[in-house]
Amino acid sequence: MPLLLSVNNLKVQFASRKSFVTAVDDFSLTVNSGECVGLVGESGCGKTTTGLAVMRLLPRNGHIVAGSVELNGVDLSTLSEKEMQKERGNSVALIPQDPMSSLNPTTKIGRQIGEGLRIHTGASDDEARKRALEVLEMVEMPRPAERLEQYPFELSGGLRQRVIIAMGLVCNPKLLIADEPTTALDVTIQAQILDIIDNLRTQLNMGVLLITHDMGVIAGRTDRVVVMYGGVKAEEAPTIELFHEMSHPYSQALLASMPNLDSASKQHLDSIAGLPPDLSKPIIGCRFAPRCSYATDQCREAEPALTVNGDHAFACYHPTDGPRNVMVSEPTVADTRKKRPAKELLRAEGIVKEFPIKGGLIQHRVGAIHAVSDVSFTLTEGETFGLVGESGCGKTTIGRMIVGLEPLTAGEIFFDDKLISAKGHRPKRAERRDRQMMFQDPYSSLDPRMKVAQILGEPLMVQGDGTKSQQRERVTELLLSVGLDRMAADRYPHEFSGGQRQRIGFARALALNPRLIVADEPVSALDVSIQAQILNMMKELQRERNLSYVMVSHDLAVVYYMADTIAVMYLGKIVEIGDAESVFRSPAHPYTQGLLDVVPVPDPVEARKRRGRQVRGELPSSVNPPSGCRFRTRCPKAQEICAHEEPLLRDFGQSQKAACHFPMKTPVSLSVSASRA
Repeated sequence: MPLLLSVNNLKVQFASRKSFVTAVDDFSLTVNSGECVGLVGESGCGKTTTGLAVMRLLPRNGHIVAGSVELNGVDLSTLSEKEMQKERGNSVALIPQDPMSSLNPTTKIGRQIGEGLRIHTGASDDEARKRALEVLEMVEMPRPAERLEQYPFELSGGLRQRVIIAMGLVCNPKLLIADEPTTALDVTIQAQILDIIDNLRTQLNMGVLLITHDMGVIAGRTDRVVVMYGGVKAEEAPTIELFHEMSHPYSQALLASMPNLDSASKQHLDSIAGLPPDLSKPIIGCRFAPRCSYATDQCREAEPALTVNGDHAFACYHPTDGPRNVMVSEPTVADTRKKRPAKELLRAEGIVKEFPIKGGLIQHRVGAIHAVSDVSFTLTEGETFGLVGESGCGKTTIGRMIVGLEPLTAGEIFFDDKLISAKGHRPKRAERRDRQMMFQDPYSSLDPRMKVAQILGEPLMVQGDGTKSQQRERVTELLLSVGLDRMAADRYPHEFSGGQRQRIGFARALALNPRLIVADEPVSALDVSIQAQILNMMKELQRERNLSYVMVSHDLAVVYYMADTIAVMYLGKIVEIGDAESVFRSPAHPYTQGLLDVVPVPDPVEARKRRGRQVRGELPSSVNPPSGCRFRTRCPKAQEICAHEEPLLRDFGQSQKAACHFPMKTPVSLSVSASRA
């Protein structure tokens, strides 16, 4: 394959008031035509900065101070801004991490996609519109002609990501830089987006630089992998070789931090202690040494040079011998909890939630969003109940109803055998203290004008718990319990990293000593190493305090690691429910199997086998859900009965139920009948 991109000895600095931050230091990589190269590492390692440097889109205080960025033999780092504008979007395109913030909310989709063609080729509005329709078809956009007239806010996250890809492709670029293109998407949508990028790469012989922190995504989609840490290259190798013969301890630690559905048991997740280096200060020795279990005095005194062995390169004095094998010598947390006598803590009976749609001059009700439809389940004290499914399935709405943030349209919720929520029922504030919420976005849920001490002390003050002195002591105790020091109390939320903010959010949920915490996507946007720390912390505190969790997530690997019982939701309904092992090892519903098939697997060989097995199509509208089985419009096994008759939950084991006319395995009742016959 001919060489397309060559980044040589790149050095990028950001100017601050007191010093320069060297975000990328003497970094090199190459991308060939038709090749996908993965750039992986934690937040702050310099991978996004590298992508922005190639595009020449660095912030005003960022500068390329050394090295070159050559695209098809042209050094982009030496071009003037006017010359670079001809290359940007034409020869090289970027898929940014957040599509919503990259799209103009006041401009229709068709106009935005065609803008690049009008700028670079002088195309007319009709020509640009025709090309916009072509690229929307290329990215498998449902009803593409209709989307041209829509605005970004009218599309789901997955559809907006397709629009961003279409914008990048409109001028047939030679290189596509995809910066965390699927971070906040459901696993089904993630698989579709990554498949689209793969197919386009093959069709157009386009080079792709895939930037991500997810080793599972890297395993299944790339030809080569570059591992980045502290602004420098830690390791580089062909994908299969890196995963089976990794040499750098950092690569090994990243892989070990991932929850894995194929693990023999739910062992304690390995996490990387400490934080990435402060790049505003001089660094002596190996940048990973303060966090590395193999580090010696040699590592702390001199930075290791890059050792090159064929296609494999690494910078380490004490290379590892492949992936880490984790041995389990103690019972897991889940196993320990199962020995306790079961006591029902929470019970939901036929709960329904509908959001009215109003229209007309007098704003009368013209329809309803059927967010949750006749859902029932129970939660045992000290255990974790997992709610999984795609965005829009109703799982977050259920969590909000449990803690009293949303009223019920119908049904009842009982906590400790006491009615806590029903239509017209208004619980007192004191009754809510046993049920707390851990929100998905820790930054937007923390008041930026309040210090951490005020944020954690507020629930205590509202409930009148203790004197001011006792409340201050409680705040310190909470910080220590989630792994933060007492000095954190005097800082503001913006002074913390994403993982630290999530710890603060968890501490706030613990403030009133609740018995149940609803954790809504608690680690969805975190690096795998930080994710492992948060999940381990949650399990440890669960064991110590006999906490119960309702874990809401679209990440099945995370739910499997945490949950004892799992409910799979689709369009407001539970389609399968049971103990974690049964649901994940032997699913009965085709939708559950579809979700499992698209979980990123940190094994290149297995990941490539699973390509093309994901759930196809778009989630139907919850305003007018399909008749009969709601999943039938996307189900490979659907037949005529599925359109006319809604399936009921049937037993598929001692603690497993599923609602399907054509399940993946035989129901218990039919098995018993067959054996008697």
